[in-house]
Amino acid sequence: MKNLLIAVLILLSSCTVQRINKSLTKSDIFNQGHLGFMLVDPVKDKVLVDINSDKYFIPASNTKLFTFYTSYTILGDSLVNGLNYLEKADSLIFWGTGDPSLLHPDLKNTKAVEFLKAQTKPLYLLDNFDQVSAFGSGWSWDWYNAYYAAERAAMPVYGDIVRFAKDEGDSTFTIYPPRFESSLQLIEPRGSSSSSFRRDHLENKFSYFVTADAKDKRFETDIPFITSADFAAQLLSEEVEKKITVITNTNYFSEEPKKLLTAAADSIYSQMMKISDNFLAEQLLLLVSDQLDNKLSTSDAIAYAKENLLADLPDDPIWVDGSGLSSKNMFTPRSIIALLGKIRAEVPMDKIKAYFPAGGESGTIRNWYPSDEGQPPYIYAKTGTLSMSNALSGYLITKSGKILHFSCLMNNYAISGNELKTELTKVLYFIHDTY
Repeated sequence: MKNLLIAVLILLSSCTVQRINKSLTKSDIFNQGHLGFMLVDPVKDKVLVDINSDKYFIPASNTKLFTFYTSYTILGDSLVNGLNYLEKADSLIFWGTGDPSLLHPDLKNTKAVEFLKAQTKPLYLLDNFDQVSAFGSGWSWDWYNAYYAAERAAMPVYGDIVRFAKDEGDSTFTIYPPRFESSLQLIEPRGSSSSSFRRDHLENKFSYFVTADAKDKRFETDIPFITSADFAAQLLSEEVEKKITVITNTNYFSEEPKKLLTAAADSIYSQMMKISDNFLAEQLLLLVSDQLDNKLSTSDAIAYAKENLLADLPDDPIWVDGSGLSSKNMFTPRSIIALLGKIRAEVPMDKIKAYFPAGGESGTIRNWYPSDEGQPPYIYAKTGTLSMSNALSGYLITKSGKILHFSCLMNNYAISGNELKTELTKVLYFIHDTY
């Protein structure tokens, strides 16, 4: 009887896997582009579904899984280093570590400002901005006005963006930081938009319009500003109410600096993963580089991770930025599955649930992959979206209590992302319901 029961369970499991395979390979939706899908039961160390898992795909923001794992491993989950500084007899010399939290509109970290305010010696900002390219390899030039492509910097201030926001019913909008009010010009409405905020391509000059029908509506718009060592020093001077002089003596970089701990890494990870914040992802790799050797280099951080943290992946990651904005990034589904396994082994599940978007509940999948009414989320996964790529990789909790690892990478689809997500919802719910 026991052997018969085992045989029946094996047969049922086999039928379930066949149905999952068929729903992916025979789909009128998925067959319109290139699909990579892998589903693994980590407890049994068993591959349940494997469709093109050895092929390279553009992962879009699934790249942030690699950034997260690297950052969590190197930086931990406590406070990040927000400032390097040297105390001299007649001065305090400081420079940036890539910390994105300094006066960020969401993270609102003021520790560096408070530290500089408390100093009695003259303040000098050591210019290391030339260590960081404002934009990543493969980024598009015309993203300069887009919130998702804020400039990377050695010392970002205010998240390197200007935030224009209005609550429903308010008659006017706010500007953060307010110092940009003088750089804002009202223009005539254009096209069908009810509101628009733009920055000149090469200057920190902003224009806007808000039509009459939008005056009572809520909005929040982030526009990147152009930054530099001189501009960062100016912004900080205004905040600390002291003169900050920029210096370029690179000899100071050879001295071992003191470090000022600022923001909680947990808060950065959670925001980066949940809303897929590209700026935070890029700055995290700079923080990793600073931690490793006191200089800022995205490529050095990636090279270190590939050699020391990711050498056991099935396929070499083709990885160029922290956020996934670049279409030069390419990973295989089976490497992402291996990475998900490493994350599970080193990050407690309660933290994964706190960091990752939750289906039907939070982050970039709050409107997708919902659980049954009254039930907790069953999908905790990272999304990815570019014009040529749609992705979802993470953890699926079945009704029987299993935690399965999955990676779905979809490239070169001429249909909308919503069509792909609707089809994927059916597949993932079936797995949740039956496996």
